[in-house]
Amino acid sequence: KWVQMEEAPGKVRKLAYDLYAHEPMDKSGVLDRVFERLQHERLLRMRLEAVCLDSTCVKVILMGQGFEKGGPQSIGKSRGGWTTKIHLVAAGPDCPLIFHLSPGNAHDGPEGRKLIERLRELLAPGCKLLMDKAYCGAATRCLAEECGLEPVVPPKSNAKKPWRYDAELYKRRNEVERLFCRVKRFRRIATRYDKLDVIFLGFLLFAFVVDFLLLC
Repeated sequence: KWVQMEEAPGKVRKLAYDLYAHEPMDKSGVLDRVFERLQHERLLRMRLEAVCLDSTCVKVILMGQGFEKGGPQSIGKSRGGWTTKIHLVAAGPDCPLIFHLSPGNAHDGPEGRKLIERLRELLAPGCKLLMDKAYCGAATRCLAEECGLEPVVPPKSNAKKPWRYDAELYKRRNEVERLFCRVKRFRRIATRYDKLDVIFLGFLLFAFVVDFLLLC
């Protein structure tokens, strides 16, 4: 039987450390294969008409001084201190599709376009892409349309040429917020203690797998 909800964070930390204490996440691919299988099973049970793109900021607690470890470290300094952003495309409140990390001071638009490029091969043409105002730039909307997606994003209040959007469908954008809220119940996701992206991504991937299983 799977662990109880209140016990899950501790189990995730222990298992993630055991799996990836000495090896990069992509060396064995165990979590990737489990995640993809669970994701596939979830997608088979839903009609994929719209997906949501958003990001969330994670506080970074640096253990020791400096960034002496080798490897990508998506950590940036802003007014809130050292932070990392998780950029995510979700197919629903319980189905993450793709995600990546960026420094906390990186703008959402360019990082969002990296994920939209990957959606070109994952989604059928005509799928709705729900985004908040951080992604309302012309470059982001045009790229979504080039990839066969229909952007649903409200214009900023000071937009010179505001456009119409489906306000009723846009209410579903809270699905990705709910997904962020659930995985952030794991302390290792809500606060980043790992300097290397590969370790933090290992915890994030494991948290998504646990979330899949808890909702089965």
